[in-house]
Amino acid sequence: MENKQIQIGLIGAGGVGQMHLKHGLMLRDAKITAVADTAKPTLERAKALGIKNIYTDYTEMLKNPQINAVIIALPTHLHHSCALQAAESGKDIFLEKPITVDVQEAKEVISAAQRNSVKLMLGYPMRFNRRFLKLKADMAEGLIGDPENVHATYVCAGPFVHRADGHSPAPVPDWWFNTQFSGGGALADLGCHIINLLRMLFGEIVDIKGQFGYRYNMDFEDSAMCLARFTSGTLAAINVGWYAQEYLLRLDVLGSVRNVSVGHMPPKTMPAAYQMLTHGISEFNQPHFDELQYFVNCLHTDQEPTPTGLDGLRDLEAITKAYRNKITL
Repeated sequence: MENKQIQIGLIGAGGVGQMHLKHGLMLRDAKITAVADTAKPTLERAKALGIKNIYTDYTEMLKNPQINAVIIALPTHLHHSCALQAAESGKDIFLEKPITVDVQEAKEVISAAQRNSVKLMLGYPMRFNRRFLKLKADMAEGLIGDPENVHATYVCAGPFVHRADGHSPAPVPDWWFNTQFSGGGALADLGCHIINLLRMLFGEIVDIKGQFGYRYNMDFEDSAMCLARFTSGTLAAINVGWYAQEYLLRLDVLGSVRNVSVGHMPPKTMPAAYQMLTHGISEFNQPHFDELQYFVNCLHTDQEPTPTGLDGLRDLEAITKAYRNKITL
């Protein structure tokens, strides 16, 4: 696709899809030119941003020969069907995490992408966080020594708790309450980010066990603590939860030479406003833009993007194993 602007279709423009839409209009050598969603207000917002190709049925979008690639930002239970159809339509795919609801569906998505020779990338923005990339480089240079233990934390308000920075409680879509649609609770939602990031840094997971919390008395966990051993020998304590008004995403790496803490934290209001005015993107959201630009670059240079579908599968396998290997306290 050299010297050709890539036309991208966005499937699902609510929540994270809104962010992808904004970033997709800022990309180099690519642009979101079509949006599919079932919500009319969402489509009206897309029109207001200049999107002319609007669809209430994404299957109609997939018939558009002008669309080269799609961003799939649908609820998890819709990933499988949508990704299969996109692959069969010959569209390269950027698929939001987690890859699918279960392992079998993930394998089918990967097979469909391979069978139709389309590129498949998973949306894991923390892999593009410059602080975590520097941590990876420092580890490769031996500046931390042998990373013996890692404490990985990702806690936030989650889908059910009113966020402190919001003006009113947001309605929660029904699919969040059904694990057949969501794939799980806080571990599936937040844990996949942490597991994928740790795999980038420390290798594959050899074993993992989990202990789960049910603060809100639902049928799925709203918090989880896992112990995971990696091929590097590093032992990680993974702590995720939907209970915190204060957002925290941080890795504390305890090495034989140095101990380091690296986080991904939202900036305060004034710095964020300045970043938006000067760059159009806050530092907090920069990894989300960078992953999309990287995806586009891979399409132009005909390289396989990472994280791959296999990465998404490995993350899901680890989560599934943690659910099965419960720690009882």
